[in-house]
Amino acid sequence: MDKHHSEDITGLSVHLHPLQLQLVQLLLTRADSCCPQRLGPGLFSRRTLLFAHGTVGGDVGPFTEREEAQRKSLRAAAVGVRCWSELMDRKESCTEEVDDDESSSSSHPDSPEMDRNPSPPPEGAEESVEEADAIGNTVYSKHWLFSTLTRLIEMVTEQVSEQGEGLEELSKELEDDLCKVWDMAMDKDVAGFLQEFKAPDILLGVIAKSHCPRLTEICVGILGNMSCFHDTCVSLSQNADLGAVLILLLGDSDPPTLLETCRLLVTCVSQPDVAPVWMERIQQQTSTCSNLCFIMRSSTNVELLMKVGELVDKLFDEDEGLMKSWLSELPSESDRDKDTHQDITSSLLEAAIQLRKESPEALEVYLHALQLLTTVYEGVQSLVSDGGCAEALWRFLCEVVCEDLCQPGDPPLILQEQKALLAPAVALLSVLHSSLQTDISLSLVCSLLRILYLHTENQQSLLNGAQGSRDEQKEGVRDEEDKDVQLQVLVEMAVELLSTILTDLPKDTVSELVKQEDLTEKIWMSALKTLLPQNITAAQRLVSTLSEVEPKLADILKRECSISSEPDQTRLESA
Repeated sequence: MDKHHSEDITGLSVHLHPLQLQLVQLLLTRADSCCPQRLGPGLFSRRTLLFAHGTVGGDVGPFTEREEAQRKSLRAAAVGVRCWSELMDRKESCTEEVDDDESSSSSHPDSPEMDRNPSPPPEGAEESVEEADAIGNTVYSKHWLFSTLTRLIEMVTEQVSEQGEGLEELSKELEDDLCKVWDMAMDKDVAGFLQEFKAPDILLGVIAKSHCPRLTEICVGILGNMSCFHDTCVSLSQNADLGAVLILLLGDSDPPTLLETCRLLVTCVSQPDVAPVWMERIQQQTSTCSNLCFIMRSSTNVELLMKVGELVDKLFDEDEGLMKSWLSELPSESDRDKDTHQDITSSLLEAAIQLRKESPEALEVYLHALQLLTTVYEGVQSLVSDGGCAEALWRFLCEVVCEDLCQPGDPPLILQEQKALLAPAVALLSVLHSSLQTDISLSLVCSLLRILYLHTENQQSLLNGAQGSRDEQKEGVRDEEDKDVQLQVLVEMAVELLSTILTDLPKDTVSELVKQEDLTEKIWMSALKTLLPQNITAAQRLVSTLSEVEPKLADILKRECSISSEPDQTRLESA
């Protein structure tokens, strides 16, 4: 087997296989911009190459500044080089043994021909080679991984050198192998090894030169899987060039690439250690908001809309300043749809409408993002101002609450299943009701009464299943409710909205409510008991109106809920 000699000034040489040198060259090209395009004799000192080959001794003395730089660049390749050496030596040993057997037979033509397999390797040799080639505690091969990334670099480089353009087509074989790397990157050991091997720099270079959407998607997907682990996520986040490219990819036209980009960004901004870095980058890139709005307005891909919603929701939750800046953002010259520009609130609503029947989980994310907008003055003004989407949002929320959730005949446990959607929806309705002059539908009042009734039924079920005295049972139920923050918010918002509505509910509307067959006495009583004692005025107003349209029901509510027409007396009885 031919060896390549790299010599230093003393004339001493270190033997490395040509493929080893190619690997080192590829690594160093990525790690050091000052590195020549090809390795040759004399490029590295003997000590640096010995370090890469794993044979550095303790008496070599200090490295020069250049040798130290070379040593750091080669560190990532050291393990792979050793693996190459063992594999190649093994292959050479077997080849020489077979050659010896053949030469022996040819030198004695009259002797009987040896019809046997080559001698087996020494016991344990194969296992040691396999262990050296394995990545961490996995069965994945370092050699195979090096080979795959090397082929990727060579293919992209060849395409650029021949045509002057980036890679436009990906061979089926390389695509399959890169998809295997994509899957492998979900393993923590593999992700760490890829980071050590400087794979993010390699993938960044490929993304920058690629004109192949599938290749870009795979590269971003590999980085996304690597970011699932804290250490590799921190390391990736420190790469400013990579961060800038990923945020610019939000303007890409390929849905799979957009999906993987959003998945990676959501993962990174969810890591407290690196979230501020990404927030700053996203806010500095002025096209981010318009790119995300464009996706929400134009995409029908449920999975992509889900990830975009998660990203926007996370950004708003983490950075109120960013949310305010996006609320006031005007179309820029670079906005591809500046003539039909829509703000962030309209874009969120349009995506939510698209997802209503497609994915309740995704709809939940968008309603929560819209709710976050209403926590700041600028968000409410954006909704209710001229040209805002407050009325469209009100109609949409009423349809979701009244037609999709908590229907007549649903069991009490449905409230637990639907609370994640109901909580932001009712909270938004409560905010909008105070700002809009709009008629209240019967179906909305029925839904709010039903929510409070189902909550009371769930409380009673917990109470019946609790142990101990009555006071201990009630304390246990309160503890359970305190733990369920989402349910607590839903009930509080429903009580607030219903009490506001009941205070100004016309007599004709109350008369129509009484005629609703699904509104039983039990539902009325449960709802009113939940309103008391904090919302006595609303409860009194309802009972007073009922006394005129349905005296029998009014008397039952007065008796069961201890409500009197006199406010002071009601407070006393409630106490």
